[in-house]
Amino acid sequence: MDMADVGRSTATAPEVIPTDRLVLRTYRPGDHRGLLVFHGRSDVCRYLFNEPWDLAAAREAVQTRISRRDLAAGALALVVEYDGQVVGSVSAWLVDEPERTAETERTAELGWAFSPEFGGRGFATEAVTALLDYVFATPRLHRVIAQMDSRNESSARLAQRIGMRREGHFRQNAWIKNEWTDTLVFATLRSEWPSGA
Repeated sequence: MDMADVGRSTATAPEVIPTDRLVLRTYRPGDHRGLLVFHGRSDVCRYLFNEPWDLAAAREAVQTRISRRDLAAGALALVVEYDGQVVGSVSAWLVDEPERTAETERTAELGWAFSPEFGGRGFATEAVTALLDYVFATPRLHRVIAQMDSRNESSARLAQRIGMRREGHFRQNAWIKNEWTDTLVFATLRSEWPSGA
């Protein structure tokens, strides 16, 4: 993402987004320990671009994500906590659009990863729904997408569960981890999202 042309917002993003059971918050030093527990697992990273993190990679990722604090400025990265424990991470970033002008409504893309240790409790659904609520509160945002490896059935089910529509299945369009992979694309519009209309 080319951040140079992204206009800054006058509003500051919140450091915490609470839900019924979770807290979504911006990154802070020391988060690498909680994130490494699941980002260091091969089953969690199987369908992601990156290999499982080691300690150095976890520290570097957290350092990068600390600055991603405002979607209107380009990107937002959040740690998901339940009862003080890190259970996942979610993010949103603005998509580059060649024909965009300053007045054009934008598209954002979402990403997420959750610890299998906390699976089956609805945490991913709750966290990503809260992220979408927040994303659609961003001025001039028209559309949100999520892209994933087509073999990542749990992510595809999550996208459908929260109300995103499957819009595409691209065959062998990405070379990831030494193999061609298919990509699924899900999307929703502000006018379709309950809190966005």
